Amino acid sequence: METVYDWITVAIFGGLVVLFLHRSVQPGEPQDTILHYLPPAVGCAVANWVGNPPQNQGLFSFLIVLGVLIYVLLVLKPFGFDFKFPKR
Repeated sequence: METVYDWITVAIFGGLVVLFLHRSVQPGEPQDTILHYLPPAVGCAVANWVGNPPQNQGLFSFLIVLGVLIYVLLVLKPFGFDFKFPKR
């Protein structure tokens, strides 16, 4: 845990774990599977690897983290988040 990429990606991964565990103990049929959590988990690992030395690709790492967060909001929908595109 030396760089900002370590802290950010571990925090997001920890949030994913908490979200998965919270949903797994809720009554009723689960709305998501463990496979829904695979893309953001892999994204966190890749963003951390890209951001750390010797790669030092900070912008690319930031874009991956941004993509992970967008995926979490649109697919996993934490806190009941439900984005709807405006109708024309």
